[in-house]
Amino acid sequence: MLDAGRPDSIALTHTVAFEGLEARRVEVQCAMTPGLPGFSVVGLPDKAVSEARERVKAAIAAMAVSLPSKKITVNLSPANLPKEGSHFDLPIALALLAAIGIVPRERASEAMALGELTLDGRLNPILGALPAALAAGEDGRALLCPAASGAEAAWVGATPVYGATDLAGIVAHLTDRTPLEPMRPGEVAALPSDRDFAEVRGQERAKRALEIAAAGRHHCLMIGAPGSGKSMLAARLPGILPPLSPAEALETSMVHSLAGLLTEGGISRVRPFREPHHTASMAAIIGGGRGAGPGEVSLAHNGVLFLDEFPEYQRPVLETLRQPIETGQVVVARANAHVSYPCRFLLIAAANPCRCGQLYDADLACGRAPVCGEDYLGRISGPLMDRFDLRLEVPPVSVSDLDLPASGDRSAAVAARVAAARQVQADRFAALGVAARVNADAEGDLLDTIARPETAGREMLLDAAEKFRLSARGYHRILRVARTIADLEGAEIVARPHVAEALSYRLIAGPAG
Repeated sequence: MLDAGRPDSIALTHTVAFEGLEARRVEVQCAMTPGLPGFSVVGLPDKAVSEARERVKAAIAAMAVSLPSKKITVNLSPANLPKEGSHFDLPIALALLAAIGIVPRERASEAMALGELTLDGRLNPILGALPAALAAGEDGRALLCPAASGAEAAWVGATPVYGATDLAGIVAHLTDRTPLEPMRPGEVAALPSDRDFAEVRGQERAKRALEIAAAGRHHCLMIGAPGSGKSMLAARLPGILPPLSPAEALETSMVHSLAGLLTEGGISRVRPFREPHHTASMAAIIGGGRGAGPGEVSLAHNGVLFLDEFPEYQRPVLETLRQPIETGQVVVARANAHVSYPCRFLLIAAANPCRCGQLYDADLACGRAPVCGEDYLGRISGPLMDRFDLRLEVPPVSVSDLDLPASGDRSAAVAARVAAARQVQADRFAALGVAARVNADAEGDLLDTIARPETAGREMLLDAAEKFRLSARGYHRILRVARTIADLEGAEIVARPHVAEALSYRLIAGPAG
């Protein structure tokens, strides 16, 4: 039935406008009044929404429906909320069809719709079907969308999702001539990784560091000569990470839905692995641009962000990483938008020791060594370096070592240890009644509760803090890493060996803080 107090001359339906991950409700109102024939869309539409008039008129004409010779006004309420995107086509068309009596007004007003129309009435897939389905479920409305986006939206399970290939199919559903079946959720199967840790010859210390990083979500910086295996190691990191939990999969997929990255009509339980090029702009890394969309830090949410050639990134881009690393949230502020995205990622960075990369080999190093190395790594500021829990040098592998058999555990064995350590952390935080998921989330009193070392370990850490002038952040990050090392060993108490190993990954490769 019609909304209370709504004039019978106004037909309406509902849709959403996106502000970051938030789907803001929008009421699409259509009124026909006497006057010169015309079709206008008001309510702060952008260019794509304004152009919807022509697509809607052509799509309705393709159904052999003629519009009356009246003044047609479509209002997108609230009028002060910016409306962007082509997904407003379908709700505008439904409100118009309801106004001329083709679609029952009651059915149109009860639904939430989004979809882009072609000139012949077909429905193209749209971005943001997943957060739109969440908004529809909260309002108790069914969602009408393109069939190509239906499987993605249906994964929410909070409301019926009806997908059609064209506008005529939606109209037939709303008039009960050919009811649509609710869409079924789709899920992309987790493909087994074909990259295994055992394929990396040598580099046992680096493998150990990445295992610790994966177990506690500790940021890691690898410094080594070209060809030492830094990128090869990072590419195998996803193979030892546990699959996304249902809650994490939903969080991650909502970001990917807005970016149009969901494929095969569903979501994936595989943790994202993003590796942007070092020439990427600040908007590409942090987010922004047209529509203030998510950047690489948000697309890597609950996964891995791998930044190769780390010092080659623009200095302002690197410095903007500092706040997202600490807060797990990035705010994209523009003149017409102020949106936030989640970005709890595992940062893995790789760098050469200097521009030529041969600083550690006296026979190959350039004439400016070692000053060239100080200048090159000096591009990474002290505050940013301070945010890396693990820092390690990756030495080159000799050609003779390449003929040796595979060494170390396979990725499956490492993944089992990582999953066990993460489960220990999850159980510990659940028993304490806190929202933290991994040791990297612990801070303040919580960190002191879970990671306070025994006496010998605490004395070692205090001595190191004084000798190497560790910052408070550096001190706490060492505690977190030590707690993760203890979890990998199944130890209840953080002991001196755990602290010693954590310190060994901290006091090299850059400022000691």
